[in-house]
Amino acid sequence: MDAAVIISYFPKCGAVLALFVLSVGAPDTFIAAVYKHAVMLPNRTEPPVPNEEDLLLMGRNIDVLEKAVKLAARQGAHIIVTPEDGIYGVFTRETIYPYLEDTPDPEVNWIPCRDPQRFGRSPVQERLSCLAKDNSIYIVANIGDKKPCNASAPQCPPHGRYQYNTDVVFDSEGRLVARYHKYNLFAPEIQFDFPKDSELVTFDSPFGKFGIFTCFDIFSHDPAVMVVEEFQVDSILYPTAWYNTLPLLSAVPLPLGMARALGVNLLAANTHNTSMHMTGSRIYSPDVVKVYYYDMETESDQLMLSELKSRPREPSYSAAVHWSAYARGVKPFSCERLNFPGMTYFDAFTFTKLKRNTGNYTVCQKDLCCHLTYKMSEKRTNEAYALGAFDRLHMVEGQYYLQVCTLLKCQTTDLRTCGEPVGSAFTKFEEFSLSGTFGTSYVFPQIILSEGQLAPERHYEVGGDGCLQSRGGGPLPFLVLSLYGRVFERDLPHLGQGTGQLP
Repeated sequence: MDAAVIISYFPKCGAVLALFVLSVGAPDTFIAAVYKHAVMLPNRTEPPVPNEEDLLLMGRNIDVLEKAVKLAARQGAHIIVTPEDGIYGVFTRETIYPYLEDTPDPEVNWIPCRDPQRFGRSPVQERLSCLAKDNSIYIVANIGDKKPCNASAPQCPPHGRYQYNTDVVFDSEGRLVARYHKYNLFAPEIQFDFPKDSELVTFDSPFGKFGIFTCFDIFSHDPAVMVVEEFQVDSILYPTAWYNTLPLLSAVPLPLGMARALGVNLLAANTHNTSMHMTGSRIYSPDVVKVYYYDMETESDQLMLSELKSRPREPSYSAAVHWSAYARGVKPFSCERLNFPGMTYFDAFTFTKLKRNTGNYTVCQKDLCCHLTYKMSEKRTNEAYALGAFDRLHMVEGQYYLQVCTLLKCQTTDLRTCGEPVGSAFTKFEEFSLSGTFGTSYVFPQIILSEGQLAPERHYEVGGDGCLQSRGGGPLPFLVLSLYGRVFERDLPHLGQGTGQLP
């Protein structure tokens, strides 16, 4: 039996890559690949560059992606996901224009490799299509789409076109089988327009049904939850350019919680740029971390592969867990005089300090009360931990309602640093249980250990009553232990409603 091996690699600052031997040929499985790409960025210019320059930059990035595609195909991969912004980088609205191509609806049945001029100048789509066809592999890539509009129409931009952050999928024959326009743009993405409506994009393959969305979309019910629950997809394709904002918004654990909550595989490829805190690509199944990579020390690219079930359809957390059941039966262990305020990514948490090696604590904010029971192996005097609660609308770089219970290590013993990013921990927890009186069924557990590692599944479990608890396996050096809840029905209206138009 053929096999492909991913070699373990542990750089200085906690990069983690799991070791897997991949068997090929089982009819109910497939080999997935994701590629972490250190994108070559354009020079900053005021006027748009000539066409020759845009092709030069994109060609250099596609040259790198081509090597990854060929290597993945040789190792038996059926599909490869590449990052958001992985071909052209970051621009203003004006300077990105030469890099845009018209991407049609996949219903037109187009193989750009065979008919590259059918929809105008499309050198990037032609090359991606030929790469997919020549290597018999599905390719997922992020490009820019342009669509003309009447400049006199109320919502049409002054230059007479819409510009969309776009994911494309080419099948193993080079055919365009999916096109997705990012619906939830991150605040700095001024170069792109919001589509008028969210798209729920799926496609069928010999190895399961896929859905696709991009980066910041993962925070929203539409499309992230809807594409899974309404269309019963088996796997999510997730190009991203994720800016890690510790302690709660790291690229690695949050999508893991979602994959488990929704019962699907998740293939996430992140842009790699340490100066912008972008790192962390991963492949998850509903029941186990398959492979992930988190590296803040180097600018190296990384290819990851893993074998996945084609149709996992595990029972989802959102259906199986009553997230407030355990917490509502707990007698609060509160001592409000120990409470203090703290900021985590612009959110005003209510914290309480852990004072002893063992203990029971409760901290509340509005309708959310968080309960923690724990036992440390040893409480180090030079490290401080706090239990925090947040039950409010997040308002910076996005607007979404959160309910969060979190145990986290403070940056120093000064409690004013609780909620600030921290990279290492030496205090170890032998036992723990964390629960909260959540008002949502969408709660995503996160456990981050020292140096950004994920806790092995054998160390913890989530009960049907919503309690995240230890189950042996040895003490763990926590950076963050969280239950991250999204209350979708309390979000503000979508920022782009009514602003875009798709033909």
